[in-house]
Amino acid sequence: MTKFVFVTGGVSSSLGKGLTASSLGRLLKMRGARVTMCKLDPYINVDPGTMNPGEHGEVFVTEDGGETDLDLGHYERFIDVNLKRTSNATTGAIYSSVIAKERRGDYLGKTVQVIPHVTDEIKDRIRRLDDGEVDVVIVEIGGTVGDIEIVPFLEAIRQLRQDIGRSNVCYVHLTLVPYLAPSGEQKTKPTQHSVTELRSRGIQPDVIVCRSDQPISAELKRKISLLCDVPVEGVISAVDARNIYEIPLVLHEEGFDDYVCQTLGIEDTLGPVDLSEWEDVVTRAELAERPVRVGIIGKYVYLPDAYLSVVEALRHACFHHSVVLDLDWIDAEQVPELLSADRLRALDAMVIPGGFGERGVEGMVSAAAYARVNGVPCLGLCLGLHVMVIDVARNLAGLEGANSREVDPSTPHPVIDLMDEQVGVVDMGGTMRLGACFAMLDADSRVGAIYGTTVVSERHRHRFEFNSRYRGKLEAAGLRCSGVSPDGRLVEFIELPDHPFWIGTQAHPEFKSRPDRPHPLFRELVAAAIERAEGREPHLIQLGDVP
Repeated sequence: MTKFVFVTGGVSSSLGKGLTASSLGRLLKMRGARVTMCKLDPYINVDPGTMNPGEHGEVFVTEDGGETDLDLGHYERFIDVNLKRTSNATTGAIYSSVIAKERRGDYLGKTVQVIPHVTDEIKDRIRRLDDGEVDVVIVEIGGTVGDIEIVPFLEAIRQLRQDIGRSNVCYVHLTLVPYLAPSGEQKTKPTQHSVTELRSRGIQPDVIVCRSDQPISAELKRKISLLCDVPVEGVISAVDARNIYEIPLVLHEEGFDDYVCQTLGIEDTLGPVDLSEWEDVVTRAELAERPVRVGIIGKYVYLPDAYLSVVEALRHACFHHSVVLDLDWIDAEQVPELLSADRLRALDAMVIPGGFGERGVEGMVSAAAYARVNGVPCLGLCLGLHVMVIDVARNLAGLEGANSREVDPSTPHPVIDLMDEQVGVVDMGGTMRLGACFAMLDADSRVGAIYGTTVVSERHRHRFEFNSRYRGKLEAAGLRCSGVSPDGRLVEFIELPDHPFWIGTQAHPEFKSRPDRPHPLFRELVAAAIERAEGREPHLIQLGDVP
């Protein structure tokens, strides 16, 4: 029978529930288990798609077009499984479903209540993840124990253990063990209070993962074990790691995965852990010394989580090349002021990521132009492609006032436009092109060489597109449209053939990068950055040279 692991947190947010859950998923997968994961978020928004990235962080997009919490990015990067929209559910989505059922009469006129109707809906969402193809489902409960919004989720996972059997469920509780400098001690009281609050909801944790900035002593583990009624083997010390990809190794050293397997009774059905590939990634990161300076030219740089997958994709590429990522967060609105300074000149490469709205767009256009003129390797993602097209239209094709209709609805040259207005598809309204889409690449193009194939699939999240009516003029000016949709109507990739690396994609390739398998575009961007840093001529790869 499929086993379920529920990860909760207490004391403080941002302790690392998502990374702990992801690390456990990776460890179980390295034992041979088939694993899937889910995030249950207590906020009332139906999904994070309309939430401000500067407040919530990035919106992670799944293959099937789900707009989900950024923790799903951690899940996918660690367990290397493409998740679905069903792997994220919010209070808003739960209540929307319950209310829809009530309106249809599904409850036969009964009084609709949190128990059993809302909790049943939560349990149904969890159990749907058991599709017969997985051995373990790991579910992270967002928020912290004690939050009023989290109560229905805690009640649902309490009930679920009764529904499917105690031996099929493991509760993991993440908590904080702070170090107080004045007394020179680590304090267990926050952990005690957090576990007491969890137990008041009817849940006795099987494992307590103690987050701290230094190791927890055996004596402290015994104290937590005694006061929280958890075997000492179930008290896990999770010390701050220099690199998030070290966390699975740290937790394995503590016996975390061993104890979870024992609790679920699956230790005899799985093989030993093979850590070799993961250890190789961590070793590469630890031994790297040479820095590569990459600028992220964005509009949400005051909250780095808004570009979390972009940063991780860059890190993966740096692991591959055994270099250190030196990030420079550049506010797009400040770019015009920086053009005469040394800050852009000091970059080895730049990434212009996605975004919505007009703020900062002119700065991004200026950055794309600077990279084009000065030979700085540049990768444009979604909006990044848009600003690169605008730069070429204005400065190479002579289309004065060229812009995106999103930024300037009255532009005389809408080189970026809504899909329905340029290719005749159904009016998109408030929707977007979401999820995986195929693209056909020119075999002799730079992107064709980078991918090593002529057919690729990447995830999308956007409403505006390259206006194909301007394709002839822009190509005559030197731009190459090197990848298009299978029907040929939508431009998916652009590049400048004679540039070290000036490539834009309508997609979000950062979502598919993995620590042990960096995305080809990011891998080659960093390769070009290394060559710029070393002052060598950029290498030109040929189709088939890159696996």
